[in-house]
Amino acid sequence: MAAGSSAPELFASVIGVFITHGDVGVGTIVGSAVFNILCIIGVCGIFAGQVVILTWWPVFRDSIYYTLSVVALILFIYDEKIVWWESLILIIMYAGYIMIMKFNTSMQSYFTGKVDKNVANGNTMSSELEDGNACYDIRWDDPSVPLLRQVKMSKTYSKNSVVMVDEIMSSSPPKFRFPEAGLRIMITNHFGPKTRLRMASRLIINERQRLVQAANGVDRVILDAKHDNIENGNVPEDKQGEEEESDLSSPFSVPNGCMDTTKWLISWPVLLLLYFTVPNCSKPRWEKFFMLSFSLSTLWIAIFSYVMVWMVTIIGYTLGIPDVIMGITFLAAGTSVPDCIASLIVARQGLGDMAVSNTIGSNVFDILVGLGVPWGIQTLAVNYGSEVKINSRGLVYSVVLLLGSVALTVLGIHFNKWKLDLKLGIYVLVLYAVFLCFSIMIEYNVFTFVNLPMCQEGI
Repeated sequence: MAAGSSAPELFASVIGVFITHGDVGVGTIVGSAVFNILCIIGVCGIFAGQVVILTWWPVFRDSIYYTLSVVALILFIYDEKIVWWESLILIIMYAGYIMIMKFNTSMQSYFTGKVDKNVANGNTMSSELEDGNACYDIRWDDPSVPLLRQVKMSKTYSKNSVVMVDEIMSSSPPKFRFPEAGLRIMITNHFGPKTRLRMASRLIINERQRLVQAANGVDRVILDAKHDNIENGNVPEDKQGEEEESDLSSPFSVPNGCMDTTKWLISWPVLLLLYFTVPNCSKPRWEKFFMLSFSLSTLWIAIFSYVMVWMVTIIGYTLGIPDVIMGITFLAAGTSVPDCIASLIVARQGLGDMAVSNTIGSNVFDILVGLGVPWGIQTLAVNYGSEVKINSRGLVYSVVLLLGSVALTVLGIHFNKWKLDLKLGIYVLVLYAVFLCFSIMIEYNVFTFVNLPMCQEGI
């Protein structure tokens, strides 16, 4: 989720290293990092529509590794140049972050002191059955067994608590109707990967709906009638949803409503361009071409990022604004829109941990991959042994402010009793405004001399 939504920052950095040869890419990623930490969490807190309870482990895990990434960045750009081994260290650090995420469950059990349990297919096995007394000779090598047997409730969750859906599913599954049992059987290794992925997605969505309605006093989720017809791994298509989606993404159908029509008119040229160049793999006839859709979408993101960086650079030069300031402000906000939308969606669903982890995880990707990969390509492949110059000394101070923003955000979450709400949202938005003010004053040499004046025409 974090890597996918951070593609614009990556391409902005590539353009800054290889095309503009300036600090617009670094400024974009530094500004985007602060935007992700402060502004996106603030937006989620204000517009989530509910008080979301956060758990400490995901925030602690991502904040610690993100802090290490920022410290490494400060050390590397302090001398205003990047050499090959520094970029290589950044890339290796991201590989380490991937390994941490791979063993996240084991690490969480170790640090939180929970009893380790045998897990298969993401579901905890237990010999405690529905009556709580009887024990059976369960075949532990059969992954379908723990999915179908009722277990006792091992934990109690408050109405507003937020935990991973699959954790609740494994610790206290409901009494299954036939469609639900069928879904659980079809995510076992007896079926193909594509079928298992589709069934797991539907199962998690259904369970999330059940939890939300249970918190509101409703006993169970009434599943759609289409689930009763699941056969051989084929799920009936949601034709109504498909029609609505096609209306929103089609350049040939005008949506209803004044605001929707205005948005459609503004985005019509892009909709038309993408409609004819990117296959819609959500439709059955294009399902096999999902990799082509992914590749073409990535290409278009690169093209749009180039146009955006070019326009911002021209505007900044015309108005006499340094590239770093344009990157920290306008480009940072523009490239972080996917992160903001993704985090807000999951926050409104009550998944606050995923929203916060996405913002911090995006920053880890931006720093270690968004900066490390372009710098590595330049110093290792394009021109081995060369250096990437950092033109603005003020970037060091901005990155130090970035480190401070992380600490203040985590402290704010802690003193707010790990709740993502309106109060926390306003707090982090005020911090974001303070960061922008200080960064802009630093780049304009208010506190100390960090930037040479821009070149004037005719001189």
